[in-house]
Amino acid sequence: MKKLLIHGVVAGLLSGIAGIIYLNIYQEALGTDYNQIINAGAIIGSSVIGCMLMTLGYAALIKFDKQNWRGWLNILIAILSFASIIGPIGMSLPLDIEYPELFPGLVVPMHFFPALAFLTIYPFFNKQNKTL
Repeated sequence: MKKLLIHGVVAGLLSGIAGIIYLNIYQEALGTDYNQIINAGAIIGSSVIGCMLMTLGYAALIKFDKQNWRGWLNILIAILSFASIIGPIGMSLPLDIEYPELFPGLVVPMHFFPALAFLTIYPFFNKQNKTL
């Protein structure tokens, strides 16, 4: 269980770092500034929380001895990642923000970073086929 917790934290931090890098590249390339709406702390915090929720799902599979349901859990994670983009797409930005139409292009991809990081580094934390 300790290894699973470490997996969630590491995936969350990697996802947060990727999000911050993406934020800086996006803002620099398009000449926008969304720092009053989204910042590094929010990106890292939401990434870690997302990965910890995935960790809870994997822990539940272990607790209830349902490791063969891992594929279904991964599908649920993907569906929830897609569902989470509804918020930023419908978000109303303050009137003083320039180029509000570019904001979804910034935050929508970030909603997939936690799942991508969690599932990408999974093999490094699962050396055996028997356990999660």
